[in-house]
Amino acid sequence: MAQFTNQAQLAYNDSVINSNIAVGEILEVLSATKTAVSDSYGADSNLTYVISVVNSGAVPFTSLTVTDNLGAYTFGTSTLVPLTYNDGTVTYYINGILQPAPAVTTSGTDLVISGINVPANGNATIVYEAATNRFASPEAGAGITNTVTVSGGGITPFTATETVTAESEPELSVTKSISPVPVTENGTLTYTFLIQNTGNAPATAADLAAITDTFNPTLSNLTVAFNGEAWTAPTDYTYDETSGVFSSAPGLITVPAATFTQDATSGVWVTTPGVSTLTITGTV
Repeated sequence: MAQFTNQAQLAYNDSVINSNIAVGEILEVLSATKTAVSDSYGADSNLTYVISVVNSGAVPFTSLTVTDNLGAYTFGTSTLVPLTYNDGTVTYYINGILQPAPAVTTSGTDLVISGINVPANGNATIVYEAATNRFASPEAGAGITNTVTVSGGGITPFTATETVTAESEPELSVTKSISPVPVTENGTLTYTFLIQNTGNAPATAADLAAITDTFNPTLSNLTVAFNGEAWTAPTDYTYDETSGVFSSAPGLITVPAATFTQDATSGVWVTTPGVSTLTITGTV
């Protein structure tokens, strides 16, 4: 609710008399909430937002405009926007009934949805998707807070905000290489597994990461090392020379978290993966 004041003046002859200050109050009947379906995000995540505008009054409101800043934040002298609206994803409901798509435009860094109507004692709901981009911080504990403003229709603009936080988990990938190529018959062959973590949390023993591979041709006289430290069978791994199946013990593959830097000029976040290496050498 918003208060307002007013004071009158009475002038006569050479005198000016001030009245008392009258205080009034505007009962605000419109309210808005903004909710993200998921409360966390990762790289290239699609986030679904739900905006609900509720009218508790007896008079309908028409031609409202809903403006979302898509998480815009100040970076130096620039404004960066960590979310990108997914074209064509806006849906609009009045009292739960699907309506024709409203007008959707962009203004500067904002997403603008116009032509929203809210019936008396009713509600309007707007649903849309946005994707995280290279300006969204991937660091642990980081978040995206975006604000929606409802305006137009003769009302005093009002806002609603929602915050989603960066997922805190490892993101692993593995690349396998062979050396030497070619290898002579009965020669020594080395498989190298480069395990990278682009996530903001390390892969620890609790994640139970393991490498399984079937060597064809099979290898004999196996030697195995993880990050330069020798592994022994069957404690650290198992290997069947007949079938060629190799399996590391779950939880022994650990990988440090990635590190992140934000380019001082462009504001783009750059990821340097955490890396671990498994090498397996044997005779063909």
